[in-house]
Order: sequence, then structure tokens, then C-alpha cells
Amino acid sequence: MPKIVINLTDSSIRSAISKHKKESLKTVQKIADGGGLYFVIDKNGSMYWRFDYTRPITKKRNSISLGVYPDVTLAKAREKKVEYKALIKNNQDPAVEKQRSLEQEQFRVANTFQAVADEYRKTEELEPSTKKKNRFIWDKLYMSIGRMPISEITPTQILDTCRIYEKQGKYESARLMRSKAAQVFRYAIALGLCQFNVADQISGILKTGTKEHRKAIVDKDALGQLLVNIDKGWGKGSIIVDYAVKILPHVFVRPGELRSAKWADIDFEKRTWSYTPSKTQNKTALEHIVPLSNQVYELFKELYVITGGREYVFAATKPGVDFISDSTINKRLKQYGFLNGETTGHGMRATARTLLDEELKFPIERIEQQLAHQVRDMHGRAYNRTKYLDERTVMMQAWSDYLDGLKKMAFN
Repeated sequence: MPKIVINLTDSSIRSAISKHKKESLKTVQKIADGGGLYFVIDKNGSMYWRFDYTRPITKKRNSISLGVYPDVTLAKAREKKVEYKALIKNNQDPAVEKQRSLEQEQFRVANTFQAVADEYRKTEELEPSTKKKNRFIWDKLYMSIGRMPISEITPTQILDTCRIYEKQGKYESARLMRSKAAQVFRYAIALGLCQFNVADQISGILKTGTKEHRKAIVDKDALGQLLVNIDKGWGKGSIIVDYAVKILPHVFVRPGELRSAKWADIDFEKRTWSYTPSKTQNKTALEHIVPLSNQVYELFKELYVITGGREYVFAATKPGVDFISDSTINKRLKQYGFLNGETTGHGMRATARTLLDEELKFPIERIEQQLAHQVRDMHGRAYNRTKYLDERTVMMQAWSDYLDGLKKMAFN
């Protein structure tokens, strides 16, 4: 005759606990509730729940803890028992599923935005000044979403964070925060830590703050007007400077690198310009390759007729000087109707970086690589100089076409 099990009650549990303390029992008490559920008081007085069952595959007996009493009440223990019985009926082992859930939770907690961002930042090789600037952006992101599991962050949470700074008129900070967050999410997707780049989903929503005077134009209408003004100013000064300010927005290299370009580095057959960036000469000595869009190719061909007999592409006309000066480019830009400091030759880099990311939606890694920043893959290996050259060639042509489109709209 099967053993009759009397279901536990809260009162019977309290009585068992009281008896155990009163009689100072040094044995383990295991009180059945039915269906494999037991209330246990061990010899040290610890109290917890256990569920005994037969494993669905191996058919071996097993026991699993359901938690400590009184944190886990009788009612909660029974709910767990029902849940586990349903798993067994579905040929799932409760112990295996419990371990899997524990590992998933540990994975979720470990992969916070800050943890992933810290790993991503190790792959970046930036100048100290750039790292210092970015540190403030990272601090702002960490303060708001740093502790959140990266797989659970929503576009709204990132947007709300960025808009706090946007409302204070800190437009550049807000935009950089979104951009940096997007880089982290791309890295996390590559590692399988999340599925979506939620920061990309708010691209273009943040204000540009065009009323503020900045060193980089990121407003499309203002950029288009600048390009129109450059065309209108053609021939009103040195024609060599004309070509420099016309080419610079398309290639967005450092102004010093453009000014010191040599004809020996321009390959008209391959349509590339290869040189070693001054900022990486002492570190990597790797050549940087700038694919020449159709527009830039034609401009270089025209300029070759003028300075092709000299070593430098933008040769200076002043005796004893090799090439045009940085101040020459900035002075020319100031003649095109923009306030002092609103745009500079170096600002073209930030302009391209922002719009290629937010408007043309090119991967930030390809943009950074084209900016001659050393970019590493998810294994920490630096991309070599020819890596993704085909993709960058497409990007550079798309950028030149985009600039032509902005100019056309501004002209009309």
C-alpha cells in the first residue's frame, strides 16, 4: 500500500521548526509535501526546499534545491515544483535548465554597456588629445547606461540620455555620445552579445545646433552652401589654393597631409593616393590609401597640368617654400561667408565623419580607417593598409556624389 503523504501547511512547518529547536535535534529532518517536494531542516538548523525527481533522459534519480526558507515560502516552492514537472513532461531536465538560466543571468550581468565599452576602447589607437576628449563622452554614457546589460538597452534610453545634453545646448556632446554608443553596439553584435544596434536607430534625430559656431559644419544645407561658395570663389586667388579647398572636403585628410602631397604618391592608373600619415610615422610607418573618386581624380588631373613638374602637388609660388601653408587654406575658407572659426580645413574631417555615419550609414570602422585612425578588429588585430579597400573606394565615391548633391540643392 503506497505511503500516504499529508500535505504541509504553514502551521505544520512552524511546528516542525519549533520542535527541532526545542529538542536541539542534530539529525536531518526531511518532511514530504507530496509530488517529490520536501521541506528540509539540516543538523545545523538551516531550512530549505528540495525537489526529488527522475531525470527524463537517463531515468536516474536526482534532487534539486528550490531555495531557502522563509525566503521561498510553501506556496512559492509548490509553484516551482509545478514548473519543474512541466519541464520533465517536456523531456527537459530541471537541473540542466536551472544551470542554463544561471549562466544566462551571469552572462547578462557581466556584459553591461560599460564592460563591453571598456573592451572596445582597448581596440582603439587614438592620439592622446582625442582620447582625452572622448573620455568625457564615455563618462557621460557610463553614468547613464553603463550598468545596464547591453542586450536590454533600448533606443529610447540612449535618446533620453543624449537629449539631456542636447537641451543644455551641448549638441556636439550629444551627437558624439550617440556615435560612441553605436560603435560599442557594433562591437557587441560582432561578439554575439546583442542583436541590434539601437544607437543607430536614433541617428539623425538629435539636433545639429547649427546656430552655434563650430569648427566643423555638420548641417547639410550649410555644407552645400559652402561648396557653392567655393565654386563661386574660383579664380579669385591662387588657383593652387582653389584646388586645395575644392579637393579637401572630398578626401577629408588632415590639411597638412593634403598640402604636402607629392605627385609621386598619386597613382592615376589605380586611382589612389598613398602616403604615410605624419601622426603614425613613428608608430606604424604604414601607408594610408585614399581612393580617388571620379570627382577628385579629375581635379588632380587638371592640377597636374599646372604643378606636375614640381615635387609637391600644391606647390607654393613663394621662393624657398615647398607647398602652400595651413593658414592659406583657412583664410580662403573664411572668405566664403562663414564666421571666423565656423569652419576650418581640419574641420572637414569631423564633417565627413559625422555625415558618413549619420546620413550615408557607412560602418564607423570604415570611416575611422579612412580617417587614418588605426582601427582594430574584434580580436585586437590592427587592419592593414589595404584592408577593406574596395569598401572604402565605394564609400569615397558615395561621399563625393553626396557632396555634389548637396551643392546642387544649395545652388537651386
